[in-house]
Amino acid sequence: MRSSRHASNRHRHQYGLALSQIDRIRFSDLSRQHETIAPDLRAAFERVVSASAFTLGQEVAAFEHEFASYCGVRHCVGTASGTAAITLALIASGIGEGDEVIVPSHTFAGTALGVMHAGAIPVLCDVDAATGLIDLGSAGEAVGERTVAIMPVHLYGQLCDMGAVAAFADRHRIAVFEDAAQAHGAAVGGRRAGAFGRAAAFSFYPSKNLGALGDGGAITTDDDDLAGRARALRNLGQRTKGIHAEAGYNERLDGLQAAFLRAKLPHLDAWNEARRRAAAEYRRTLPPSLRLLEERAPGACVYHLFPVRLGQRSSLSERLEAGGIETGVHYYPPLHRQAAIEHAARRVDDLREADAWAREELSLPIFPELQVTEIQRIGAICRKVVS
Repeated sequence: MRSSRHASNRHRHQYGLALSQIDRIRFSDLSRQHETIAPDLRAAFERVVSASAFTLGQEVAAFEHEFASYCGVRHCVGTASGTAAITLALIASGIGEGDEVIVPSHTFAGTALGVMHAGAIPVLCDVDAATGLIDLGSAGEAVGERTVAIMPVHLYGQLCDMGAVAAFADRHRIAVFEDAAQAHGAAVGGRRAGAFGRAAAFSFYPSKNLGALGDGGAITTDDDDLAGRARALRNLGQRTKGIHAEAGYNERLDGLQAAFLRAKLPHLDAWNEARRRAAAEYRRTLPPSLRLLEERAPGACVYHLFPVRLGQRSSLSERLEAGGIETGVHYYPPLHRQAAIEHAARRVDDLREADAWAREELSLPIFPELQVTEIQRIGAICRKVVS
């Protein structure tokens, strides 16, 4: 502990940063966002408390209608988390024991865990070197006799090439389920994340582009039967109160979280534009020797995260931390090296790009209220380190 503290102080001295002079830059500073909409959040809280509708109820129904309309689909089914949304979407579609679902190995563990909770087998494939998105060539190697679905992940806020994914799925006669947990509002050709597959799963974890003040998630779909079954499954298998048609789950979206999400949804597009501006400023100020996320289509990335890649990421993260700047790593280890997943999954042989992303990726702070001066401060440290 002592040597670590001395090293941190040495880094501060090296970059001319006295501890008392540092204004810390959070990785995701939600306090700034919540301060700007505090009256709306208080009104949402008071509305729910006044109605005493804490589980499902009017606020959940209203948010489901508003978010479905925003995504351009007929149905939204609120759930307790993004992982629950994946699980329930698959089960509601009839996918379960013995079925296989293709999943990229470079993603949050909840993607594969949701498949496993449904009773299915995740089959791990590789990702693209430039974007971290699913590699359909590798996915083709993952197809087997039991493959029933593919689950592209819109990682870091960037949409996968859903035209190519749809063609791949048609060719192999399998379904598409989107993991859209990081891509609220991302769009291409006027079509938003959540409207491309049989169903999509969203997370409303607080740091997401659209985040609750606790856990939450949702399924979006145009499939009437899938939506109806998912509504029953999330609520203990009840289609009418007290009548349990099947062994369901307790995975409901809270009324309070739905009310908070309703307060935030009208701001989502403006917040996403602010994230894009921050990303553009990063691209202007970061050194060219850092590998940056490749953007594939205008407007298709809403920068839930801003990843950079370098061989010695620990050196950069330590120097940034010494300068009062928080960073993150997304995701290490990759799924094929996670003890909870590797024993239950099948995988293709070559996952070199997933390994490389896991080994080299470092996420810099990004959120709508991040200031240009803060990005420039981060860039200055990055330039000194990698030079």
